[in-house]
Amino acid sequence: MMKLALFDLDGVIIDTESQYSIFWAGIGQQYLPDMPDFAQRIKGQSLVQIYRGFFGGQEAVQAEITQQLDAFEVKMVYPLFEGVIDFLEDLKKSDIPAAVVTSSNLQKMENVVRSHPNFSQWFTRIFTAEDSAVSKPAPDCYLNAAKKLGVDIADCVVFEDSLNGLKSGRAAGAQVLGVASSHSSEIIAPYCDLVVEKFSDITLELCHSLCKA
Repeated sequence: MMKLALFDLDGVIIDTESQYSIFWAGIGQQYLPDMPDFAQRIKGQSLVQIYRGFFGGQEAVQAEITQQLDAFEVKMVYPLFEGVIDFLEDLKKSDIPAAVVTSSNLQKMENVVRSHPNFSQWFTRIFTAEDSAVSKPAPDCYLNAAKKLGVDIADCVVFEDSLNGLKSGRAAGAQVLGVASSHSSEIIAPYCDLVVEKFSDITLELCHSLCKA
């Protein structure tokens, strides 16, 4: 049976990907006008990875983008995907702990909690970028979460939507459930043990079946 549920945040629990696409498209136009697909290229990457890959050595530009991103995230809305609360309630009733494992920082999480005051009550712990020195697709963040919560990673189900996140969960040795919210099922299937089209398709039975396989 699944003993711990580990959730990515954006694209899995909260529906923010379209807002970030708009933000990063604007950044691309501002700083990389010759790269019209910039927003698509960086999908699923952490801020550290974006800076290293596209703005290396440009500390002033990085600071400007960070400032713009912080301001944008304060004004963002953070809608929960349909089915999230129902599933989290099922986990509570079954005494299965849940945790968020996100590359977002504490400041971003404060914005989320401000929008959803009861958000933290659904999770045993929320792990942010500050909790892991290495970003996804490295397995460190998921291995750290399982260790901190005292559960064998093989008994954990990771819920992810991005390629880097899916790779991270698989590299950690968890069971990986992909949600086709940011990419098509065909694209993410090679990196998952199971794919669902939308969060509301997830059930406890599906998750337990992964851990039995």
